[in-house]
Amino acid sequence: MKMLRFLVLLLVLSAILVFAPTATSISIAKPKCDDRCGNVSIPFPFGMTSNCYLNPDFLITCNNSSHPPKPFLVDSKVEVRGISVKEQQVTIMTNVYSRCYEKGKPQSRLKLGYKSGSLKLYVSQTANKFVAVGCDTYAYVDGNGDDNSYKMEGCMASCVGIEEVKNGTCGGTGCCETDIPNVARNVYVSLDSINYYGNTSNDVNSCSYAFVVKSDEFNFSSTMLTKDWDVKEVPTVLDWTVPADKTPSETACKDNTTPVPFNDNEYRCACKEGYDGNPYLSGCQDIDECDVKQKNNCSQNAICTNTEGSYECSCKKGYHGDGKGDRGCIPSNHQPIGLVLGIALGTVTLVITVFCVYLGYRRRKSILMKEKFFRENGGSILQQKIAQGSASSRTTRIFTTDELKRATNNYDQTRIIGQGGFGIVYKGHLLDGRIIAVKKAKMMDPTQVEQFINEVIVLSQINHRNIVKLFGCCLEKEIPLLVYEFISNGTLSEHLHNKDKASKMPWSTRLRIATETAEVLSYLHSAASPPIIHRDVKSVNILLDDDCTARVSDFGASRLVPQDQTQLTTMVQGTFGYLDPEYLQTNHLTEKSDVYSFGVVLVELLTSRRALSFDGPEKERHLSQYFLSLLKENQLFKIVDAKIVCEENTEELQEVALLAKRCLNVKGEDRPTMKEVAVELSGLRRAAKHPWTNNLETSIESEALLTAQPIPFGYNATFSISTSEYDSLKHHMELPVAAGR
Repeated sequence: MKMLRFLVLLLVLSAILVFAPTATSISIAKPKCDDRCGNVSIPFPFGMTSNCYLNPDFLITCNNSSHPPKPFLVDSKVEVRGISVKEQQVTIMTNVYSRCYEKGKPQSRLKLGYKSGSLKLYVSQTANKFVAVGCDTYAYVDGNGDDNSYKMEGCMASCVGIEEVKNGTCGGTGCCETDIPNVARNVYVSLDSINYYGNTSNDVNSCSYAFVVKSDEFNFSSTMLTKDWDVKEVPTVLDWTVPADKTPSETACKDNTTPVPFNDNEYRCACKEGYDGNPYLSGCQDIDECDVKQKNNCSQNAICTNTEGSYECSCKKGYHGDGKGDRGCIPSNHQPIGLVLGIALGTVTLVITVFCVYLGYRRRKSILMKEKFFRENGGSILQQKIAQGSASSRTTRIFTTDELKRATNNYDQTRIIGQGGFGIVYKGHLLDGRIIAVKKAKMMDPTQVEQFINEVIVLSQINHRNIVKLFGCCLEKEIPLLVYEFISNGTLSEHLHNKDKASKMPWSTRLRIATETAEVLSYLHSAASPPIIHRDVKSVNILLDDDCTARVSDFGASRLVPQDQTQLTTMVQGTFGYLDPEYLQTNHLTEKSDVYSFGVVLVELLTSRRALSFDGPEKERHLSQYFLSLLKENQLFKIVDAKIVCEENTEELQEVALLAKRCLNVKGEDRPTMKEVAVELSGLRRAAKHPWTNNLETSIESEALLTAQPIPFGYNATFSISTSEYDSLKHHMELPVAAGR
């Protein structure tokens, strides 16, 4: 009996020893440091006390008053939901920004955001997405980097009622999404409405939402458009880095790791290949690739031997070969050599035959897919129009996918020369020596194929020296590719918003660029048949050649105007800061929409400022609004770029400023036509060359009699200048020329 009790006790002790956690388990935190706050693990370099973290930026504050306890970044109110050493990311909870409206009643734009402060944390571009939800919503997100540069992305969501919405789909009906600006420490979200829910049904909640959310944790549902949705926070992923304030030999990276540069002043630690663990704590440990839980390439009849940082495969006794792959070890038997060779030869022949059949199948499938896309994208229509003479085969070329792959080195990332809301542009070299720009659009509406082909034909026939030439297109892909001539000197935006380049661009060059651009738009509106509305006039779409001659580009959003119409009703499309407010409110696109956008470009040329900027005070963020308010207060030269002002050109600058004011009228009917704008700018250039013929005072005073209308969306100001006001304006503005700003 005693022996039986002893055996039972021995079994119990054995079970305890087997299932008890071992003392050799790897710790994720420093010795004597807590590695958990509530349900969240806290691995080094993060820690909750002074001797437990890498530096104060990695302090985690654990709030033990909640149940379970919750961790927060440093001493902030930002809750931490998870930390991954492998991905070097921390997941936090951020706000869902919302704005609710009384139907049809305007409200000012909402702008809020997340700031990382002194922390070296960046909102991850790859792990997050920006989402806007609502039936009358447009929102955008802009991210600021360490160099104060920023990039902005935005989208628009609209619907009339719940019945239009499809769960799980976030493509613009009730929900829209876009990418996060890259390397952004501070992210700002702006939220606004067009008609303030005046046109939506009663089953829709009159609220708009915008937020940055972890990509795999958001799925759109129609309940988000009703009063049932009451989510206040969503998970957002941040990348962390370590400041590069030490020599390479003194980095925070431990054994078997390597520092990976993140930017000029920061880096991250990564385990070398074949190692795993926490690269910041005690270094990375060798991975035993031979463990059954790990993956290795040893064949079934091979022995896996772990080595430092790698592994080796050797065949078992009775087998030979390199030990890797499915056929790495074959039996070392004494079968007749002829039989072995026959089997080997038969196997090789079979493999080659199967491979050739497969290649033929893939080639045939590829050809069929190309033919399918060619038909769906209107290739037959384009060929027919070329045959009928509607388009010249010399100016409208249909490229093959293989040609453009060769030209762009298979769309190598190093060939990207620009990207925006409508697509990515690659630099390429044709076999005939021409340098081209290949544009891969992001989307193609299948219902607009015939219109797309018509645009290709019209644009290929345009012969204007200030328009980027369209060489042709490729229709063998799901989304057609457009092929343009390559313009070498970048965009007008790059020249105006780079201090060094802007200082080298005198007013005479800027006036010439404005005149050339206006002449292009006048040509599109008045001389092209049918007329063309560009629809996305902005400084980014004005390219410059080596002589700084303007070349208008990017007709991806353009629309042809039928002969019997003066306006088109379309989904609002364009770029925030340049969009015509009348078009935003009515969805009616006219030639005057281009005039408004050109007015913003004129103000950019005068000021060297961005159309939208979030670096300064709120009142200065919308360039056209701020410009018009200063013009009303007779303070034009407070905003004009001081580097372009001299005693000889003050009247000319005033004249262009008043022309820009007319272009920025809220009502399209009060704006001049592009032909009138082009004539006026051309006259100013001639007058500048021959000042003895300058008789601007009369024309300025007569134009100053025009009165602009109030600007919506909270602009709440009426801009008007009488003749007497202009005299005061001119006198006031001539005094501070030397000071500029």
